[in-house]
Amino acid sequence: MAKATLRITQYDTVHFDTNVNPLGIPETVRTALANNISSVYNYPESYYNNLRTAISEYTGTPDDRLILGSGSVDLIKQLTALITPKKALVIVPGSMGYERVLKAYGCEIEYYHLDESLDYELDLVDFLGKLDSSFDMLIIGNPNNPTSKKMERSEIEEIAKACDSKGIFLIVDEMYIEFIDNESDYTAIPLTEKYHKMTVLRSVTKFFAVPGLRMAYAIMNNPELQKTARMASSESGISSLTAIACSVMFRDKNYIEESKSMMHTERSLVYLAMSTCKTIKLIRPDANFMLMKILKDDITASDVYEHCKQRGVIIRKCDDITGLSNKYIRFCFMNPKQNDLMVNTILEIV
Repeated sequence: MAKATLRITQYDTVHFDTNVNPLGIPETVRTALANNISSVYNYPESYYNNLRTAISEYTGTPDDRLILGSGSVDLIKQLTALITPKKALVIVPGSMGYERVLKAYGCEIEYYHLDESLDYELDLVDFLGKLDSSFDMLIIGNPNNPTSKKMERSEIEEIAKACDSKGIFLIVDEMYIEFIDNESDYTAIPLTEKYHKMTVLRSVTKFFAVPGLRMAYAIMNNPELQKTARMASSESGISSLTAIACSVMFRDKNYIEESKSMMHTERSLVYLAMSTCKTIKLIRPDANFMLMKILKDDITASDVYEHCKQRGVIIRKCDDITGLSNKYIRFCFMNPKQNDLMVNTILEIV
């Protein structure tokens, strides 16, 4: 008799590949959406002043330096269309979204490869030596996806200074920065005060667990580019319900503090639980996800993926990410029970 395909039905499928906050949608957002359904009758821009004020309070930046968008990738597309770079430098491994946008606009891409022997931390001196005036744009994720490594603000400033002197527009994508410890010490937002050829991107998708609301924002101190960006964007590109919900979530201090505390704990516990295994290499994480290398010769990322999938654990294979191979997987941190299942399931095969 043929052996039946293994499927353990008592496990619910858990997506460890999405990097979304396991606390889920804030209750304040659920309430705001339910109580304001009639707002869809109104044009959404009437709700933007409150949204801008909420973001300004949350980030500590003047609201006239904000550009609103429906997602980080959309904002990168908008900036790329306005700046029209002919050549850009992209750090790899990194977000594949950067490459897709730049290629779509016909931009030549040069890659800077992070060193695995340095646990994918940026060698700042070497990197600055590679920057020259042939580049028009540089995109940096802080923390980086998929390595989950953060950069010091002082490092970002050295890069911003070099970009400023060489005419390179710098985009710092802080999609995951709210998950790291002591976020305020690492964000590049204060640098926008001094450096005008840079912008910082933020999104509500991951930290606030609302990918369906579609809202991101850019912070810059470049009046000319800000004016052009606003003229080129839709005046009502963010829905009224999204504007109302986001205005509430940025002020939800309990949710924000609980998320940060839980992530600090779960990140530490998962890393410690897996760090004793000699057949894997963990890249110590700073964000809400971790990159892992499989050291066994006869096991690939696809093998681990299929093994986990049978048990309702969905992880991210990284064989399609520039700079990685079929020996790498990435997974995010969920609630304690789910993390226990994920750790045990991966360790069963590696």
